[in-house]
Amino acid sequence: MQQRGVTVWFTGLSGAGKTTISQGVEKELRSHGYQLEILDGDIVRQNLTKGLGFSKEDRDENIRRIGFVSHLLTRNGVIVLVSAIAPYREIREEVRHRIGDFVQVYVNAPLEVCEERDVKGLYKKARAGEIKNFTGIDDPYEAPLNPDIVCSTKDETEAESIAKVLQYLKDKGYITTA
Repeated sequence: MQQRGVTVWFTGLSGAGKTTISQGVEKELRSHGYQLEILDGDIVRQNLTKGLGFSKEDRDENIRRIGFVSHLLTRNGVIVLVSAIAPYREIREEVRHRIGDFVQVYVNAPLEVCEERDVKGLYKKARAGEIKNFTGIDDPYEAPLNPDIVCSTKDETEAESIAKVLQYLKDKGYITTA
């Protein structure tokens, strides 16, 4: 099977469901034999971008590095699933233009919902002042203006969001089965 490379970038607040949806898409694509790679923001920060902080400059550099790796994989026919907050529009657009075959998925959940989910306890720490520059609390998140896909995880099931991404990839010719 000749596969077309694409980067599918899941962006949204912490706790919105980026990783959950990307893992569901991964499972489905792997079951059909697609070659893919997952770049999860938390894991990338522990390895590829270790040492970067959370200033705007460091966040932009983090996204540039993820974008660079995504570009290399995409141009070599790999489907890349990126799950990263990527809070600033300008750097997301820079990465989109560098990669070319790029699908932006806005995983949209209201801040209150993300705080309720707070599986890592990060919002609680940010509200208590233990974490500074936390996206959505004391650092901005600039929602995409024209995302390719919007997954509203407050109102959609996990399965509905996954199906929406798979259908888009099929409609655009990146995959043949979904």
